[in-house]
Amino acid sequence: MRTLLITGPGGGGRTTVAAATALAAARAGTRTLLLGADREDSLGAAFGTPTGPAPALVEENLTVWRPDPAQGFRDALAALQDRAASALGLLGAARLDPEELTPLPGAEELALLRALREAALAVGEPPGSSGHGGRHDLLVVDLPPAPRALALLALPEELRRYLRRLLPPGRQAARALRPVLGRLAGVPMPTEALYENAARWDLELAATEAVLTDRRTSALLVAEPGPAAADAVRTAALGLALRRLPVERVVANRVLPEDAPADSWLAGPVAQQRKTLDDWRGSYDVRALPHLGRDPRGTDDLADLAAPTAGPGPAPVEWPVTDRLAEDGVLLWRLPLPGATRDDLDLVRRGDELAVAAGPHRRIVSLPSALRRCTVQGAALRDGVLSVRFAPDPKLWPRAR
Repeated sequence: MRTLLITGPGGGGRTTVAAATALAAARAGTRTLLLGADREDSLGAAFGTPTGPAPALVEENLTVWRPDPAQGFRDALAALQDRAASALGLLGAARLDPEELTPLPGAEELALLRALREAALAVGEPPGSSGHGGRHDLLVVDLPPAPRALALLALPEELRRYLRRLLPPGRQAARALRPVLGRLAGVPMPTEALYENAARWDLELAATEAVLTDRRTSALLVAEPGPAAADAVRTAALGLALRRLPVERVVANRVLPEDAPADSWLAGPVAQQRKTLDDWRGSYDVRALPHLGRDPRGTDDLADLAAPTAGPGPAPVEWPVTDRLAEDGVLLWRLPLPGATRDDLDLVRRGDELAVAAGPHRRIVSLPSALRRCTVQGAALRDGVLSVRFAPDPKLWPRAR
């Protein structure tokens, strides 16, 4: 199943474009699932029909699913209480009833991640099954505004990294030494149940991460063209590039007609939009959607937008290692980061990982195996590509015989 992630600056109409894109794909014959987790039913407002936790067939080939974050939060906490019942009993803790649970901030994002995983895992199910993804070829995801969306996309990888650091998978030694370590430290050591839960969490996060890193996953950036949106789109595209998510296109929404009279109040906004569109077309594949003069409501309005259908998607983003040992004595690791500037970049090597900061975004990535036996010699940014130079470490690099 191909996945299309849709985000952009707040107020740019990303939910409307997500609905229009999913509708266009469905009417082109693609079996499409549209997923959103907005607490307000903005998807329902766009289609003119309510959506909710039960997947709804809006049109032939088009299913809309908006998981209930409140119910998901209650179910997750109830399951956690069940698994920790013995520990809670020893502590004398009173069990929380589902009726008294109020979702914490971030529940919408967690519900969306769970739904992503469920949709992907259900792909192999036959038609008519209970899964949400078994009958679909395209998953369109209405993400939150770009800053929250980028934090959400980073969450599975970051949580898995924390789990591996705090509760390493090689727990057999810890199991054997736990009583001894407990007496020496004077504090209880992690129980086997904790490691089992960590392994289950890691598996669930890995399934979600697999959707986000799949070679058929790409993004649409939706924005209303203008000076503020230009900066926001550049920053969002840079954040997506750091996660190796290709931007399929930028959708310029609510584009005003070019034939506005020169003495009209529209002349200024039209000129601003034209300049932004020209800049975007120099860097992205741009699709302009017209301003309808009203908020689109219902499938007829969504069809009038003539949103782009989802094609096969752009080429996956590659981070290749180039062997230049014979010429320069180094290996080059090339990281495409379009929109980055030298002042925005920061690199820190920590063991087998490289922390890359680009503007407001940061990611810790594992080094390819060959580079782990090297030392960093420097880096350069040219034409939107960060090239990091690695020289073999004589103490670690295999010597020719």
